[in-house]
Amino acid sequence: MTFNLRSLPIALLLAAAALGPAIAADLPKEGRYDFTACWAGISNTINFSKTHTASSFEMTGNIRSNPPDGLFDKESFRCVGINYALDGKNGGTTVCEALAADGAKRLAFFSTTPEGKVIRENVIGTGKYEGFIGSGTVQPLGPFPVVKPGTFQDCNHQTGTYKMK
Repeated sequence: MTFNLRSLPIALLLAAAALGPAIAADLPKEGRYDFTACWAGISNTINFSKTHTASSFEMTGNIRSNPPDGLFDKESFRCVGINYALDGKNGGTTVCEALAADGAKRLAFFSTTPEGKVIRENVIGTGKYEGFIGSGTVQPLGPFPVVKPGTFQDCNHQTGTYKMK
């Protein structure tokens, strides 16, 4: 089995883009977002058997908002995580950090249970992202062809709302 985006937990799809924050130093107390996030990364896979696999990954990416210069535009992010498939039970954990042009950062934790439920937690934010809480939907746009073994690349489209504590 080779690593591809389909083996990533949905949490990873959320993580890749849900971290990216805003365009202005003074983020409005609540609002909507609409953006596309794209990323590429490397993976290491254990193919123990057809029904028992695991992989770790590291990826980096960026976000473009719709419309341009909107909320989450031009953020960069990085994520590390692990996924597994153990005799039909799949899961994973991902931690992501996003960086704004002004140096503000956010950290998020995502996990996928064997039942497929995604659990997401915004752990902490600095600067304009202190107290940021968001929720929304993710539409995968790939996967895209693997250009080099052991790598992956993909994009997703996300929309949702946010509030500041």
